[in-house]
Amino acid sequence: MPSPWDDSRRAFADAAGWFVRTTSQVGDRWQQPGLGEWDVRALVGHTSRSLLTVEAYLDRPAAAVEVPSAGEYFRVTREAAAGAAVAARGREAGAALGAEPARAVAEIAGRVLPLVDARTGSELLTTIAGGMRLSDYLPTRTFELVVHTADLATALGAPLDVPATAAAQALRLVADLAVADGRAGPLLLAATGRPVPPGGVSVL
Repeated sequence: MPSPWDDSRRAFADAAGWFVRTTSQVGDRWQQPGLGEWDVRALVGHTSRSLLTVEAYLDRPAAAVEVPSAGEYFRVTREAAAGAAVAARGREAGAALGAEPARAVAEIAGRVLPLVDARTGSELLTTIAGGMRLSDYLPTRTFELVVHTADLATALGAPLDVPATAAAQALRLVADLAVADGRAGPLLLAATGRPVPPGGVSVL
């Protein structure tokens, strides 16, 4: 039977593969609207950071676990994630992809996935939220890859064919966040086609 870590690695790899495939469909649409104030290039740049931060944090060992779960990571980083700096980093990351962004994304994935495959999940990383085990941090990156690749697919008019492994892990995290924050009711209404409160429903 696969271990939870094997499942997480597979979900991350499948999400990364979907991101690479969807990015390859951009063609000449890099300046087209992507998400909010981001064009497609900035959206792809931001999404690529879900891979790049794993690579960077693996080189930054932590002394202790300060953030014990993927859900806690999102709660700790909520305020920072809503700041203007995130938008700026997305644009910077998009610019850093260079003249051939799709190729750059494929190269990043080709570099990062073997790094994850070589780990056990027990490694301690220094993340922006504090010390975490890789096994707890990786699902946050799968979640980001899934959500932002869905944003990219929507911008491109491409199918929302989220890989089942990655979708299942992302949805479990959505459920955990909704329950912990008392938002399960509105989320269930939205997921079953009922009217939801004004402004929609978000677990972030």
